[in-house]
Amino acid sequence: MICGLVTPSNPLPSASTYFSNPRRSRKNLQRRTGGIILVQCSASGNDSPLAIETNGSGTFVTGGAYDFLRATTSLTQKPLVCAKKVTLIRHGLSSWNEESRVQGSSDLSVLTETGVMQAQRCKAALSNRYFDQCFSSPISRAKTTAEVIWGGREEPLLFLDSLKEAHLFYLEGMKNADARERYPREFTTWREDPCNFCVNGIYPIRKLWGTAMEAWNEILFSPGKDFLVITHKSMLRALICTALGLGPERFRGIDINNGGISVFNFNTRGEAMLQCLNMTAHMYSDHFYIY
Repeated sequence: MICGLVTPSNPLPSASTYFSNPRRSRKNLQRRTGGIILVQCSASGNDSPLAIETNGSGTFVTGGAYDFLRATTSLTQKPLVCAKKVTLIRHGLSSWNEESRVQGSSDLSVLTETGVMQAQRCKAALSNRYFDQCFSSPISRAKTTAEVIWGGREEPLLFLDSLKEAHLFYLEGMKNADARERYPREFTTWREDPCNFCVNGIYPIRKLWGTAMEAWNEILFSPGKDFLVITHKSMLRALICTALGLGPERFRGIDINNGGISVFNFNTRGEAMLQCLNMTAHMYSDHFYIY
């Protein structure tokens, strides 16, 4: 990829940046955007023509990285009424996270005090963002996280069964050490080769990929263009991988922290571009994100 950048003397913050002093930082951002920013990005060489457009604020942006030219294949297989942005969040720390238990789809694991604090930090970090709708898993630890983050917004929370965590059968509720001792073959497969983890002919992770596709379609064909989604780590892995065209064998190729924030953009063809992955700066100081 060839990229050229011409900027004023003060660099422009990235599209997914954060500030600890919102008032001062907004003034700095206004000063820094006074000049013309020219960005050229091409997947090949200088011989390839570059599509040129503005991002709505007068800044010129070129190439597929912004306009999705030859970006990927369509996730939805049907056109969307408008371009969409989806912000994904993993639930806060749960009781079974703390106890190192296998969670799966069990509803017995609840949000801890630390998890509530993490949800509050997510809420503060996104306080300057408008969302048309918020979708959440109905499982307790995600539901409580969503209620904290979405609290005070006008639109009701929407709970989707398609956002539930993978069902892990008899491993659920067991401490990892106990599961390893009692079911060594099954537990090792779950940890080291999850795509091939199988119980009674059912492959939970392969099944999760189909469920993730259902969730994407429910979300992307909903009214609005800016959505918030709160769910679980395994489901987030499936959502991210399916959007990027990766199969279930890549399940453990992506990790998401409790309260981690990821962002996707979708064009009207249903093609996905990952903008941010597992942002966690808000967990350590009072940052808010601009993207």
